[in-house]
Amino acid sequence: MADPDAATPPPPLSKGARTRDAILRTAAAIASVEGLERLTLGRLASELQMSKSGLYAHFRSKEELQLATVEVATEILTAEVVVPALEAPEGSQRLIAFCDTFLAHVERRVFPGGCFFTSAAAELSPRPGPVREAIAQGYREWIGLLEEQADKAKERGEIHARSDTSQLVFELNGMLIAANVFYFLFDDAAELERARRGVRERILNSS
Repeated sequence: MADPDAATPPPPLSKGARTRDAILRTAAAIASVEGLERLTLGRLASELQMSKSGLYAHFRSKEELQLATVEVATEILTAEVVVPALEAPEGSQRLIAFCDTFLAHVERRVFPGGCFFTSAAAELSPRPGPVREAIAQGYREWIGLLEEQADKAKERGEIHARSDTSQLVFELNGMLIAANVFYFLFDDAAELERARRGVRERILNSS
């Protein structure tokens, strides 16, 4: 994930950079529904009503487009999920906040196909290469954020000293993934509420 604690705001984007960013946000939306493998310059040109030659000015290959799309999806998730959760106190409260902001971004349909990384991981797990590794790295960073707060909760006595924090985070993340899938499959917000309750009960039972 992008560094949420960066103190210096980025400089204003040039017109070309703004265009590229807008293209990639559209690409991330498409990929969340149709998959990264179907994200081609032709498909994107059709969606944006641009010429292929216009897109070639920004991306030299399908793989370059895919990697750039993963990068901008990471930036979106950092802004929508990570940064808001940092307002909560460290430890169990921030761990719950990360889960809550994840579920909130799913419910708001920030990506029309649900969590970008959940969709991409399911699609690309059996396909080695740079794009799969970029998705895997995004997941490593997300899990790392959760484990850091679980460890802080243990240090503060908010969860039991013998708790396996890696196991705890595995189960919490599993609930988030399941909620994302079932929310879109059944079009039922109750699936998200089940995950919210489950997260709190699992952390409470670890105390």
